[in-house]
Amino acid sequence: MFGRLGAPEIILILVVIILLFGAKKLPDMARSLGKSARILKSEAKAMKDESKSSTTPADPPNTDEASQRTIQAAPGDVTSSRPVSEPTDTTKR
Repeated sequence: MFGRLGAPEIILILVVIILLFGAKKLPDMARSLGKSARILKSEAKAMKDESKSSTTPADPPNTDEASQRTIQAAPGDVTSSRPVSEPTDTTKR
């Protein structure tokens, strides 16, 4: 059904994509796709490291270190970085 894709078919697909989305939006789309891929990769690595450390019991976790962790955003995106444990004291307003 889908057979083999040769050079003419690939060129036709690329032309249709450029016409559909416009040449201006393609770099932005590629950039956001790259950010998403980096975030996914870092989260997968963190999950892998977490599961590896949970299977081998070591020293008890340091609570000070855990409370000071920060969720990192994509490189260059400092607006979405935030502390993991946010203050819960609402009386000081």
